[in-house]
Amino acid sequence: MSASVARQRAEVRRRIGLAGQEAAVDEILTGRENLETWGRLHHLGAAAARRRVGEFLDRFGLSEAADRRVRHYSGGMRRRLDLAVAFLQAPRVLFLDEPATGLVPRSRTEVWRSVRGLADAGSTVLMTTQYLFEAGQLARQIAVIDGGRVIADDTPERLKSLIGDHLDLVVRDLARLGDAAAVLAGVAQAEPVADVDARRLTAPVRARVVALTTVVRELERRGIEVEDVSLRRPTLDEVFLSLTVEAASPPRTHRLGGASGCAGRCRTRRSSPAPTSRTGSATRPRSST
Repeated sequence: MSASVARQRAEVRRRIGLAGQEAAVDEILTGRENLETWGRLHHLGAAAARRRVGEFLDRFGLSEAADRRVRHYSGGMRRRLDLAVAFLQAPRVLFLDEPATGLVPRSRTEVWRSVRGLADAGSTVLMTTQYLFEAGQLARQIAVIDGGRVIADDTPERLKSLIGDHLDLVVRDLARLGDAAAVLAGVAQAEPVADVDARRLTAPVRARVVALTTVVRELERRGIEVEDVSLRRPTLDEVFLSLTVEAASPPRTHRLGGASGCAGRCRTRRSSPAPTSRTGSATRPRSST
Protein backbone atom coordinates (compact mmCIF):
# COMPACT_ATOMS: atom_id res chain seq x y z
CA MET A 1 0.00 0.00 0.00
CA SER A 2 1.39 3.37 -1.06
CA ALA A 3 1.53 6.54 1.03
CA SER A 4 1.71 10.18 -0.05
CA VAL A 5 4.76 12.10 1.21
CA ALA A 6 2.68 15.29 1.01
CA ARG A 7 -0.51 14.13 2.78
CA GLN A 8 0.64 11.17 4.92
CA ARG A 9 3.97 12.31 6.28
CA ALA A 10 3.69 10.48 9.58
CA GLU A 11 2.90 7.22 7.80
CA VAL A 12 5.84 7.69 5.43
CA ARG A 13 8.20 8.34 8.36
CA ARG A 14 6.93 5.18 10.05
CA ARG A 15 7.77 3.08 7.02
CA ILE A 16 11.26 4.33 6.20
CA GLY A 17 14.67 4.02 7.82
CA LEU A 18 17.99 5.77 7.23
CA ALA A 19 21.67 5.22 7.95
CA GLY A 20 23.77 8.11 6.69
CA GLN A 21 27.52 8.31 6.19
CA GLU A 22 28.01 9.72 9.69
CA ALA A 23 26.86 7.66 12.68
CA ALA A 24 23.86 9.31 14.36
CA VAL A 25 23.99 7.71 17.80
CA ASP A 26 23.86 9.22 21.29
CA GLU A 27 27.36 9.25 22.78
CA ILE A 28 26.08 9.66 26.35
CA LEU A 29 24.09 6.42 26.24
CA THR A 30 25.50 2.92 26.08
CA GLY A 31 25.17 0.84 22.92
CA ARG A 32 22.37 -1.19 24.50
CA GLU A 33 20.52 1.95 25.63
CA ASN A 34 20.75 3.43 22.14
CA LEU A 35 19.14 0.37 20.60
CA GLU A 36 16.48 0.06 23.32
CA THR A 37 15.59 3.73 22.95
CA TRP A 38 15.10 3.43 19.21
CA GLY A 39 13.16 0.19 19.66
CA ARG A 40 10.70 1.85 22.04
CA LEU A 41 10.39 4.88 19.74
CA HIS A 42 9.29 2.47 17.03
CA HIS A 43 6.64 1.06 19.37
CA LEU A 44 8.32 -2.22 20.26
CA GLY A 45 7.19 -3.54 23.64
CA ALA A 46 9.78 -3.69 26.42
CA ALA A 47 10.26 -7.46 26.14
CA ALA A 48 10.39 -7.41 22.33
CA ALA A 49 12.83 -4.50 22.39
CA ARG A 50 15.19 -6.31 24.79
CA ARG A 51 15.03 -9.46 22.67
CA ARG A 52 15.75 -7.70 19.37
CA VAL A 53 18.43 -5.51 20.96
CA GLY A 54 20.29 -8.58 22.19
CA GLU A 55 20.02 -10.16 18.74
CA PHE A 56 21.40 -7.11 16.95
CA LEU A 57 24.17 -6.49 19.45
CA ASP A 58 25.36 -10.04 18.82
CA ARG A 59 24.87 -9.82 15.05
CA PHE A 60 26.99 -6.68 14.73
CA GLY A 61 29.69 -7.81 17.15
CA LEU A 62 28.84 -5.33 19.91
CA SER A 63 27.82 -7.67 22.75
CA GLU A 64 30.99 -7.18 24.78
CA ALA A 65 30.75 -3.39 24.48
CA ALA A 66 26.96 -3.23 24.89
CA ASP A 67 27.06 -1.56 28.31
CA ARG A 68 29.89 0.83 27.51
CA ARG A 69 29.09 4.47 26.73
CA VAL A 70 29.23 5.16 23.00
CA ARG A 71 31.68 8.03 23.54
CA HIS A 72 34.28 5.33 24.18
CA TYR A 73 33.48 3.41 20.97
CA SER A 74 35.86 3.40 18.01
CA GLY A 75 34.66 4.83 14.69
CA GLY A 76 33.96 1.37 13.32
CA MET A 77 31.95 0.39 16.41
CA ARG A 78 29.83 3.55 16.14
CA ARG A 79 29.20 2.76 12.50
CA ARG A 80 28.06 -0.76 13.35
CA LEU A 81 25.78 0.55 16.10
CA ASP A 82 24.23 3.07 13.73
CA LEU A 83 23.55 0.33 11.19
CA ALA A 84 22.07 -1.89 13.90
CA VAL A 85 19.64 0.92 14.78
CA ALA A 86 18.63 1.22 11.10
CA PHE A 87 17.98 -2.52 10.74
CA LEU A 88 16.28 -2.85 14.13
CA GLN A 89 12.94 -1.48 12.98
CA ALA A 90 12.87 -3.59 9.75
CA PRO A 91 11.46 -0.67 7.71
CA ARG A 92 9.55 -1.13 4.46
CA VAL A 93 12.07 1.16 2.74
CA LEU A 94 15.63 1.58 4.04
CA PHE A 95 18.09 4.20 2.77
CA LEU A 96 21.77 3.33 3.26
CA ASP A 97 24.51 5.80 2.37
CA GLU A 98 27.77 3.86 1.79
CA PRO A 99 27.08 1.49 4.71
CA ALA A 100 30.33 -0.49 4.48
CA THR A 101 32.63 2.53 4.73
CA GLY A 102 35.14 2.11 7.57
CA LEU A 103 34.14 -1.47 8.36
CA VAL A 104 36.49 -4.44 8.61
CA PRO A 105 35.71 -7.41 6.29
CA ARG A 106 33.83 -9.39 8.95
CA SER A 107 31.55 -6.47 9.80
CA ARG A 108 31.06 -5.68 6.11
CA THR A 109 29.92 -9.26 5.49
CA GLU A 110 27.40 -8.97 8.32
CA VAL A 111 26.01 -5.75 6.83
CA TRP A 112 25.62 -7.50 3.47
CA ARG A 113 23.85 -10.43 5.14
CA SER A 114 21.47 -8.04 6.90
CA VAL A 115 20.71 -6.16 3.69
CA ARG A 116 19.93 -9.41 1.87
CA GLY A 117 17.75 -10.63 4.74
CA LEU A 118 15.77 -7.38 4.85
CA ALA A 119 15.23 -7.38 1.07
CA ASP A 120 14.21 -11.06 1.08
CA ALA A 121 11.66 -10.28 3.80
CA GLY A 122 9.92 -7.79 1.50
CA SER A 123 11.65 -4.46 2.15
CA THR A 124 13.20 -2.23 -0.48
CA VAL A 125 16.76 -1.08 0.22
CA LEU A 126 18.13 1.94 -1.63
CA MET A 127 21.89 2.02 -1.11
CA THR A 128 24.64 4.24 -2.46
CA THR A 129 28.18 2.92 -2.75
CA GLN A 130 31.45 3.68 -4.50
CA TYR A 131 32.48 0.03 -4.27
CA LEU A 132 31.08 -1.61 -7.37
CA PHE A 133 31.96 -5.06 -6.07
CA GLU A 134 29.59 -4.35 -3.18
CA ALA A 135 26.89 -3.31 -5.64
CA GLY A 136 27.35 -6.56 -7.53
CA GLN A 137 27.09 -8.58 -4.32
CA LEU A 138 23.84 -6.96 -3.15
CA ALA A 139 21.88 -5.29 -5.89
CA ARG A 140 19.16 -6.71 -8.05
CA GLN A 141 19.03 -3.37 -9.85
CA ILE A 142 21.88 -0.86 -10.24
CA ALA A 143 21.70 2.78 -11.26
CA VAL A 144 25.11 4.10 -12.33
CA ILE A 145 25.55 7.80 -11.60
CA ASP A 146 28.17 10.03 -13.21
CA GLY A 147 28.34 13.79 -12.85
CA GLY A 148 25.00 13.81 -11.03
CA ARG A 149 23.18 11.99 -13.87
CA VAL A 150 21.90 8.43 -14.05
CA ILE A 151 23.64 7.06 -17.14
CA ALA A 152 22.52 3.44 -16.84
CA ASP A 153 19.89 1.57 -14.83
CA ASP A 154 19.57 -2.20 -15.10
CA THR A 155 20.39 -5.52 -13.49
CA PRO A 156 24.09 -6.31 -12.92
CA GLU A 157 24.13 -8.99 -15.63
CA ARG A 158 22.47 -6.76 -18.22
CA LEU A 159 24.90 -3.96 -17.44
CA LYS A 160 27.78 -6.37 -17.98
CA SER A 161 26.30 -7.48 -21.29
CA LEU A 162 26.57 -3.88 -22.55
CA ILE A 163 30.30 -4.30 -23.05
CA GLY A 164 30.39 -8.04 -23.69
CA ASP A 165 32.67 -10.75 -22.37
CA HIS A 166 36.40 -10.16 -21.91
CA LEU A 167 39.24 -12.24 -23.27
CA ASP A 168 42.38 -12.19 -21.11
CA LEU A 169 45.77 -13.58 -21.99
CA VAL A 170 49.16 -13.55 -20.29
CA VAL A 171 52.26 -13.83 -22.49
CA ARG A 172 55.34 -15.69 -21.30
CA ASP A 173 57.81 -13.24 -22.90
CA LEU A 174 57.26 -9.52 -22.32
CA ALA A 175 58.96 -8.81 -25.65
CA ARG A 176 56.01 -10.46 -27.45
CA LEU A 177 53.35 -8.39 -25.69
CA GLY A 178 52.97 -6.09 -28.70
CA ASP A 179 52.62 -9.01 -31.11
CA ALA A 180 49.99 -10.61 -28.90
CA ALA A 181 48.13 -7.28 -28.70
CA ALA A 182 47.93 -7.22 -32.51
CA VAL A 183 46.39 -10.70 -32.48
CA LEU A 184 43.84 -9.77 -29.81
CA ALA A 185 42.97 -6.52 -31.59
CA GLY A 186 41.85 -8.57 -34.59
CA VAL A 187 38.85 -9.98 -32.68
CA ALA A 188 38.26 -7.28 -30.04
CA GLN A 189 35.51 -4.69 -29.97
CA ALA A 190 37.84 -2.09 -28.50
CA GLU A 191 41.55 -1.49 -28.11
CA PRO A 192 43.17 -4.17 -25.93
CA VAL A 193 44.38 -2.98 -22.54
CA ALA A 194 47.92 -4.07 -21.62
CA ASP A 195 49.00 -4.54 -18.02
CA VAL A 196 52.75 -4.42 -18.57
CA ASP A 197 53.78 -5.56 -15.09
CA ALA A 198 51.60 -8.66 -15.31
CA ARG A 199 52.30 -9.23 -19.05
CA ARG A 200 48.52 -9.37 -19.43
CA LEU A 201 46.23 -8.22 -22.24
CA THR A 202 42.47 -7.89 -22.00
CA ALA A 203 39.80 -6.82 -24.47
CA PRO A 204 36.01 -7.07 -24.85
CA VAL A 205 34.70 -9.57 -27.40
CA ARG A 206 31.24 -10.58 -28.60
CA ALA A 207 31.51 -13.97 -30.30
CA ARG A 208 33.25 -15.53 -27.33
CA VAL A 209 33.96 -19.03 -28.67
CA VAL A 210 34.97 -17.80 -32.13
CA ALA A 211 37.18 -15.10 -30.61
CA LEU A 212 38.91 -17.55 -28.27
CA THR A 213 39.64 -20.16 -30.94
CA THR A 214 40.79 -17.51 -33.41
CA VAL A 215 43.21 -15.97 -30.92
CA VAL A 216 44.63 -19.31 -29.79
CA ARG A 217 45.25 -20.44 -33.38
CA GLU A 218 46.86 -17.16 -34.40
CA LEU A 219 49.10 -17.08 -31.31
CA GLU A 220 50.26 -20.59 -32.11
CA ARG A 221 50.86 -19.71 -35.77
CA ARG A 222 53.03 -16.75 -34.76
CA GLY A 223 54.90 -18.72 -32.13
CA ILE A 224 53.75 -16.54 -29.23
CA GLU A 225 53.79 -18.53 -25.99
CA VAL A 226 51.17 -17.71 -23.36
CA GLU A 227 50.89 -18.71 -19.72
CA ASP A 228 47.15 -18.26 -19.57
CA VAL A 229 44.21 -17.44 -21.82
CA SER A 230 40.60 -17.20 -20.61
CA LEU A 231 37.13 -15.78 -21.20
CA ARG A 232 35.27 -14.04 -18.41
CA ARG A 233 32.37 -11.73 -17.71
CA PRO A 234 33.40 -8.08 -17.24
CA THR A 235 33.56 -6.61 -13.76
CA LEU A 236 31.27 -3.76 -12.76
CA ASP A 237 34.38 -1.55 -12.51
CA GLU A 238 34.99 -2.19 -16.21
CA VAL A 239 31.33 -1.49 -16.96
CA PHE A 240 31.49 1.82 -15.10
CA LEU A 241 34.69 2.91 -16.85
CA SER A 242 33.25 2.01 -20.24
CA LEU A 243 30.07 3.99 -19.54
CA THR A 244 31.75 7.15 -18.29
CA VAL A 245 33.74 9.63 -20.30
CA GLU A 246 36.30 10.32 -17.57
CA ALA A 247 37.89 7.41 -15.70
CA ALA A 248 39.48 7.88 -12.29
CA SER A 249 42.87 6.81 -13.69
CA PRO A 250 42.72 7.18 -17.49
CA PRO A 251 44.98 4.71 -19.33
CA ARG A 252 47.77 5.96 -21.57
CA THR A 253 47.75 5.18 -25.31
CA HIS A 254 51.04 4.05 -26.85
CA ARG A 255 52.26 3.02 -30.27
CA LEU A 256 54.70 0.23 -30.94
CA GLY A 257 58.01 0.82 -29.24
CA GLY A 258 60.19 -1.25 -26.91
CA ALA A 259 59.39 -4.56 -25.31
CA SER A 260 56.17 -3.33 -23.77
CA GLY A 261 54.89 -1.50 -26.86
CA CYS A 262 51.65 -2.54 -28.54
CA ALA A 263 51.52 -3.46 -32.19
CA GLY A 264 49.20 -1.02 -33.96
CA ARG A 265 47.54 0.64 -30.97
CA CYS A 266 46.54 -0.52 -27.50
CA ARG A 267 46.16 1.01 -24.07
CA THR A 268 48.69 0.26 -21.38
CA ARG A 269 48.42 0.48 -17.63
CA ARG A 270 50.47 -0.48 -14.60
CA SER A 271 49.13 -2.91 -12.03
CA SER A 272 47.01 -1.06 -9.48
CA PRO A 273 43.82 -1.53 -7.49
CA ALA A 274 40.66 -1.22 -9.53
CA PRO A 275 39.53 2.43 -9.69
CA THR A 276 36.37 3.39 -7.89
CA SER A 277 33.70 5.76 -9.09
CA ARG A 278 33.87 9.34 -7.90
CA THR A 279 30.12 9.53 -7.76
CA GLY A 280 29.27 5.98 -6.80
CA SER A 281 26.32 3.91 -7.89
CA ALA A 282 22.86 3.52 -6.46
CA THR A 283 21.88 -0.04 -5.72
CA ARG A 284 18.40 -1.26 -5.05
CA PRO A 285 17.92 -4.76 -3.65
CA ARG A 286 14.24 -5.44 -4.02
CA SER A 287 11.78 -8.01 -2.85
CA SER A 288 9.54 -9.77 -5.34
CA THR A 289 6.57 -7.80 -4.16
